[in-house]
Amino acid sequence: MRTPPGPVELRAIGDDNREAVMALRVRPGQEQFVDGVPESLREAAANPRARPWLRAVYAEDEPVGFLLLADAAEPGNGVIPWPYYLWRMLIDGRYQGRGYGRAALDLLLGYLRERPGAETLITSIVPGPGSPYGFYLRYGFRPTGEWFDHEQVLALRTGR
Repeated sequence: MRTPPGPVELRAIGDDNREAVMALRVRPGQEQFVDGVPESLREAAANPRARPWLRAVYAEDEPVGFLLLADAAEPGNGVIPWPYYLWRMLIDGRYQGRGYGRAALDLLLGYLRERPGAETLITSIVPGPGSPYGFYLRYGFRPTGEWFDHEQVLALRTGR
C-alpha cells in the first residue's frame, strides 16, 4: 500500500473547480470500467431522488479524482436500489497507484460513519481484465453474489 505524498481531502464541486474536475480522465483502456466526470455530473443532475453527493478528490490543491455517492437515496428513486451506493469513483490516470483511491475511500467512510443508517456501502464494478475489482477487494469490499445491470455488486461494512 502506498501512502499519498501529501494531505488528501474531498471538496465540493462548484464554479471554481468544475472545469478542472471535468478534465480528470482514467488511463487509456480503463474507460470501459468507469464513466467520466461529465457523464457522472449529468447522471447525478438527472436523478435528484438518489441524493447525489459529488466530491472532487484533492491532493493539496490539485484535483486528482472524483467520487459520486448516492447519499441516503430515496427508496424507489428509479436508479439506485441501495441507500448508500458508491455510484462512481475515479482517480485520474496520472495519479493512480499513489494511494489516492484508498485515501478517498477512507475519507468517504469517515463521512458515512456520521450518516443515519449507513452501515453498509455498496458499489458495483464492470468485471474484466484491468477492472478495479482487485482494488476494491484489497480495500475490504466483498462480492454479494448480486448483479446490478451488467455490474458485479460489492459491499463494505462502514464500521458503525
